[in-house]
Amino acid sequence: MLLLVAVAHLTVLPAPLPVGLQDSLPRITLAEALERATQLDPNYVSAVRQIADAAWGRRAAIAAFIVPSVTAQLSATQYSSAFFNIGTGEPASTIVDARLDGRLNLFSGLSKVAELQRTSAELAGARAGELEARFTTALLTESDYYDVIAQRELTGVATERVRRAQEQMAVARARVLSGAAVQTDSLQLLLELTEARVALLRQQARLTVARYQLARRVGAPGPVDAVLDVTLTAPALPLTLDDAIREAVELSPEATGVRASQRAAEALVRSARGAYAPRVDLFGLVTATDETFFPSAVTRSSIGVAVSFPIWNGAQREIALSRATTTREVARAFRADIKLALRRDVVEAYEAYEAARATSELAAQAVVVAHENLRVRQERYRAGATTIIELITAQVSLSEAEAGLVQARYGTRLALSGLEAILGRRLF
Repeated sequence: MLLLVAVAHLTVLPAPLPVGLQDSLPRITLAEALERATQLDPNYVSAVRQIADAAWGRRAAIAAFIVPSVTAQLSATQYSSAFFNIGTGEPASTIVDARLDGRLNLFSGLSKVAELQRTSAELAGARAGELEARFTTALLTESDYYDVIAQRELTGVATERVRRAQEQMAVARARVLSGAAVQTDSLQLLLELTEARVALLRQQARLTVARYQLARRVGAPGPVDAVLDVTLTAPALPLTLDDAIREAVELSPEATGVRASQRAAEALVRSARGAYAPRVDLFGLVTATDETFFPSAVTRSSIGVAVSFPIWNGAQREIALSRATTTREVARAFRADIKLALRRDVVEAYEAYEAARATSELAAQAVVVAHENLRVRQERYRAGATTIIELITAQVSLSEAEAGLVQARYGTRLALSGLEAILGRRLF
């Protein structure tokens, strides 16, 4: 009797913690999360700014063909004694000079052409980097978003486990009091109820952390809940594995970026070789001299062509060419490695999705089987045809099957996002 009293006393435990103040939390859809995350992710912001930098570099390379470099200079000098001022034709102690100097390069080997090619390749690489960064941000955001959904569903699974344990506890206590079961049945169920409540507390903590992580991703000051506005079903992929590999190697943002990097490196070599060619510049100069601002006493202009041929500059050209060649060789090796790495990454993501998709279907069947098994065990226990251990095992198996289904669906979404991040496009 003392044991029964203790069991009855211990079973009056505090109610499980709520799943979360879900109704009071701000909620966000996946589309909103993706839009806000791209504005906040430092890597994506950096990728966008790199496009602007590369675009300016390309404009400068184009302008070098038609726009001269222009320098304006104005100087005023005060001397201790007066001397002849060429502008006024009289002695003066103050001389004011104004100069406008323009210079246009007419020929410098292939340097300007190579610079245009290099900047064009850098712009293409920056655009590919922006696309890659966007899908990387999307992958991280979807991971945090679906983690909230998964943790919320797992919290529901843990809550349901507590509810089932409480129901079975009431049934076991009634059977013990009626003499249809031994006292250890209540103790076994009390242990299961305690473990279920501990698991629920831990799961609630994981859910809270997941909501704060999603808040960080979207720039919210407090926890954010995710709206399940998309289907968690896993349809068949719209392309074969061979098609996915071919697309990744040829069209993916990473492949496009490394090709652009190689083109830029090859153009850098051509530009370095152009330093060995003679340089031809067209220049013009306008000067004005006076003793007051703005000088206008005497104005002279000149125009000419300057030809220079570099002979030796302390091996700076040779060093630049050697470094450019090294950069080109590294870029070639990196591109070859990326092609192989993309094949491996696509296979991994593709197979991960297929495996997760099959696992989801099997996990759904396992939940149905676990439900039926628990129902049978409950009926048999009420009839005294099975032991409490078998009943508890069926309860735990059902909770594990439900958790496995949640994890399988979560894994399917992550695998799909990973494959889309590699290909640089949405598949559905």
